[in-house]
Formats: sequence, structure tokens, C-alpha cells
Amino acid sequence: PPFSPAIPTTLLPYIALLLCSAAFLLGFYFTTLPKTAFSIREVLVALVASILAGFGIVALFNYLGVYV
Repeated sequence: PPFSPAIPTTLLPYIALLLCSAAFLLGFYFTTLPKTAFSIREVLVALVASILAGFGIVALFNYLGVYV
């Protein structure tokens, strides 16, 4: 049987926009956090933003035809 993706390719631009926008907003929120010695909240916000940006870029590349 031919391969069929779990996520329809017609949804990829919307997924990419949603994930990259969320990563951008979390990145902006990260810059507004008060800078303390070591805050677990800073690490968690940065980690979530990084993961969202990574999946958003992969979705964008797949939409553009660069299958990674």
C-alpha cells in the first residue's frame, strides 16, 4: 500500500503558522521575565518555545517540499 501521512498535507501551512507564532510569543514572554539567578520558569518557557519552533520549522519545510 502507498504511504499516507498521519497529518494531511493541506494542514501543514496552518500548523507551521500556529507553532511558529506560539514559539515567537513564548520567546517574547521569555524576554519579559524578571532575570534572577536561576529560575526554573525561564528554563521551561525556553524549552517549550524551542520545541514549538523546531516542529514549526519542520512543518514549514515539509509544506515547501523539503521533506525532512
